[in-house]
Amino acid sequence: MHERSAPWTESKTKLRYAEQDRRLTAWKKTPELAFLNEVSCVPLQQALRHLQTAYGNFFAKRAKYPSFKRRHRGGSATYTRSAFRLRDGQLWLAKMDAPLAIRWSRPLPEGVEPSTVTVSLDVAGRWHLSMLCEDVRVQALAPVGGRVGLDMGLNALVTLSSGECI
Repeated sequence: MHERSAPWTESKTKLRYAEQDRRLTAWKKTPELAFLNEVSCVPLQQALRHLQTAYGNFFAKRAKYPSFKRRHRGGSATYTRSAFRLRDGQLWLAKMDAPLAIRWSRPLPEGVEPSTVTVSLDVAGRWHLSMLCEDVRVQALAPVGGRVGLDMGLNALVTLSSGECI
């Protein structure tokens, strides 16, 4: 993150995702950051994308200044579709020889494939896995022509512009 904040504080220039991605390749070749080669490049690039979004929100005044994530204190890694494989209830992440030992909280619905897998570590030292899936069985509702206004009030929770009170 220092790589992003230093150009701004020194010369008011912004470092973009593409430039930082190029620097990531160089960082992986240095002895002090050689541990970055132990994981797939996908979570590293996803972290840069998240950082780009955080800075974009900050400069658009939608959020506070981004804060540092600590390497040894929790955190998460996001794997996109190209960096994991799910077969017969077993999940392999990129650069892993064996599948993860997962205790499923519930099975995935039939015919649903995850598009993103996020592995996170909580403060108690437990690992959690969340999968982002799109359920093709869910259909969008057809748009309706009418509109309604809502007013939250004290006497009624919501009053509609049609006069109905809820």
